[in-house]
Amino acid sequence: MVALKEIGVLYHDRSGPANTEATLLAAKKRAEALGIRRIVVASTTGRVAIRACEMFKGFDLVVVRQHTGWESPGSQQMAMENEKAIVESGAKIVTAGHALSGIERSIRTKWNTVGPLELMADTLRIFGEGTKVCVEITVMAADAGAIPMDHSVVAIGGTDNGADTALVIEPAHSNNFFDLYVSEVVAKPQNRLPSQ
Repeated sequence: MVALKEIGVLYHDRSGPANTEATLLAAKKRAEALGIRRIVVASTTGRVAIRACEMFKGFDLVVVRQHTGWESPGSQQMAMENEKAIVESGAKIVTAGHALSGIERSIRTKWNTVGPLELMADTLRIFGEGTKVCVEITVMAADAGAIPMDHSVVAIGGTDNGADTALVIEPAHSNNFFDLYVSEVVAKPQNRLPSQ
């Protein structure tokens, strides 16, 4: 007989930033229960990261932000004062091209075609935008050398400038992407925002 394990999942009614606090709390609770000390969190402006820095004191926190130039050439969306506060808290910041689009996005926009990375991203989105983000930031943190490969992480991402998804992930580098494994869903939206 196979032993079954029941683990609670936090399901939000809708995706979006209103779920940030509850998602961070659920992620912390699950990380503590599993003895996971490495947390990877997505943050565009730094607001989610600053809250994560407060909540995850004593953890190895890695903040993954949008690549420079996302909105306009040479610009960084994370405010300098937020970046400073994050670094002063002891967290690491990873700034990198998106693992599931990168240069492929420019190919799509220039030649109106889709490549395998964006197909993978869209496939992950059927589980929610935050699921795609969690997988992507874990790969980005791994490629930057910001997390070790021999321990699971709790990855936190979301939809529309907030955190609504948390996953326990066994990380992998982009060149070994299919070695990555999502071992647990901690939190995710049950429904999409009407615009998604």
